[in-house]
Amino acid sequence: MSSTPALTISGLDVRAVHVPMRIPLQTSSGTIAVAPLALLDLHTAEGVTGRTYLFCYTPLVLQPVCALLRNLEPVLRGQALAPLAIDQALHARFRLLGSKGVVGMALAGIDMAAWDALARALGQPLARVLGAEVGEVPAYNSCGLGLIGAARAAAEAETLVAPGFDAIKVRLGYPTLVEDLEVVRAVRRAIGEKVRLMSDYNQVLSVPEAEQRIRALAGEGLSWIEEPCVADDYEGYARLRAAATTPIQMGENWWGPKEMAASLRAGASDLGMPDAMKIGGVSGWLQAAALAQAAGMPLSTHLFPEVSVHLMAATPTRHWLEFVDWASPLLAEPMQIRAGRARVPDRPGTGIEWDEAAVRRCLVD
Repeated sequence: MSSTPALTISGLDVRAVHVPMRIPLQTSSGTIAVAPLALLDLHTAEGVTGRTYLFCYTPLVLQPVCALLRNLEPVLRGQALAPLAIDQALHARFRLLGSKGVVGMALAGIDMAAWDALARALGQPLARVLGAEVGEVPAYNSCGLGLIGAARAAAEAETLVAPGFDAIKVRLGYPTLVEDLEVVRAVRRAIGEKVRLMSDYNQVLSVPEAEQRIRALAGEGLSWIEEPCVADDYEGYARLRAAATTPIQMGENWWGPKEMAASLRAGASDLGMPDAMKIGGVSGWLQAAALAQAAGMPLSTHLFPEVSVHLMAATPTRHWLEFVDWASPLLAEPMQIRAGRARVPDRPGTGIEWDEAAVRRCLVD
């Protein structure tokens, strides 16, 4: 690895964009037709810029996240580009308020951009800076397949496997168990037996309802059942897991490694899938990967595939990369999946470069 002089943060540019989604996603919480993204450019005095983005779920949160990031720019200016030290200092600054929600999102964005800048300065892919090889990881297609009914889901599933994916995810949580079963069976008929099928309830069920539906789905060949209940009910999940024969997946709503550790202690799930933004960026992910390795837990990713593919490469218990194309319209080189595998880009940093013309078309701030 090449040496590099110490870098000093000189500024942070933040832009708010609304990116139309190629396939709108209808979940139990509503339909997401536009991806509200905060784009970060972390500049250094030495001319190296680190880039990343945050997915804000709803336009209602996009402006507050961007405002907080801009408020933090004077705090960052003049600081050495040392991601772990920056992460510790920012979390200490918010100790009294706490670092979940909007605060956690902003701090994770800064962390991801700082790691990207460091890797760029070293002239290496982020995965290699984290000590990993630049290789491939298995990916499943998570675009679409919302609550759209059996007929539409079956047709959409065929389009999701067409590019060569051998695993996809369907959202469940219809008003009745009968409808859930109809959708799963329709999708399975459409994709065949060789394609893996994951499922996600997006926290819509009570524990008793989840017990009933999980039992009914036991023979449907699902690779996992994800977040059937409220995400922080670790005791409820442990109860579900004890009775389930299908693996229980959770983790996208672990706000930081401490919540992941609490979930592991409770025996809440068979599998984990931290979100790069909610777990605390690259710095938080490294702690999560260590926890998963100690527990022997297979670890998948949630969203942010451009960053997450590097994190997966450095995860000893890596499982599946969740692929979504929500940021792709803004990228000069969108991620490509071939034969169900995502390759870590062999270029400095995470490989994120903006298509500035596309960004300008989507600006809302």
